[in-house]
Amino acid sequence: MSRLSIIAYSVCGLFFSVSLAFSLFYGYKVITHDLPKEKKAVETYNYHFVLVPEELDNEYWKLVEKGAQDAAKKYGVLLEYTGPKQANIDDHVKTIEMSAASKVDGIMTQGLSEEQFTPLINRIVASGIPVVTVDTDAANSRRLTYIGTDNYYSGYLAGKALIADTFGKINVAIITGSFYANHMQQRVKGFENAVKSEKRINIITVQESEISRVKAAEKANQILQDHPEVNAFFGTSALDGIEIAHVVKKFHKQHQIYIIGFDTLPETLNFIREGTITATVVQEPYQMGYEAVKMMVDHIQGKKVPPIVHTETRILRKADLPVSTQSGKAEGN
Repeated sequence: MSRLSIIAYSVCGLFFSVSLAFSLFYGYKVITHDLPKEKKAVETYNYHFVLVPEELDNEYWKLVEKGAQDAAKKYGVLLEYTGPKQANIDDHVKTIEMSAASKVDGIMTQGLSEEQFTPLINRIVASGIPVVTVDTDAANSRRLTYIGTDNYYSGYLAGKALIADTFGKINVAIITGSFYANHMQQRVKGFENAVKSEKRINIITVQESEISRVKAAEKANQILQDHPEVNAFFGTSALDGIEIAHVVKKFHKQHQIYIIGFDTLPETLNFIREGTITATVVQEPYQMGYEAVKMMVDHIQGKKVPPIVHTETRILRKADLPVSTQSGKAEGN
């Protein structure tokens, strides 16, 4: 064997030995350190529901979602929370239609208008998917049940609160979230009927905010300029009362104008503590979401479900807040 052949064999042997050493080292490392961890077991669900709110990022609807998610965990439900980012009835309807097309086990939503939502809900129910209305009913539809506030009664309570809290001549302006939405119509109607027998109370104007902070502020600002005689406001949605309060403070009239709002968002409670908002109508959005999921599961399991479940509604004033929070300190969990 020639000297070159010996050198070649030696080099090949050395290369093979090095390659083997690296293979053994990295093979050991993979076996002992880099094996993929065992995949977590896929979570299984009994049912798939969809909750479609009027406005996805609305704080009120996030409370509804929280209740629904808690119930979903208890009953083994996969819950989707999806809808328009800002209130838009066409987008709302499209989201419901898409949910139905995906063959979910149940849909929870509002019955915002008889004209559009009643036939929509009826078609979905006819296809075999139960629908629960939350917060706003579609009473003439084939929905399974309604879970939420008695909206006429809530407006009536607001009117009675105004009567109890004021004296003398009162000129009221109403800012409502929507002219077309059933629940807003009912709140205005309840308020009007509560105060109509009081000769000292006059409703000057009713304006629409379109569930928009900007629009609510614009309307409140315009009302105070066009109607300087206004000395009371009723805001029928959570955002209306808050923006009315901002505008009233801007005009430095917080001690001259009575405001009653809706819901207990943190800003609303802060305005109550400082006295800018006198009262607010309290709803139970968490309970609405929780009960909606529970009722849907009960129905699927063959249990009887009541056609209407009204959640609690009451008036809250500064005196009703815990003493520790009236000074402006944060409330506990």
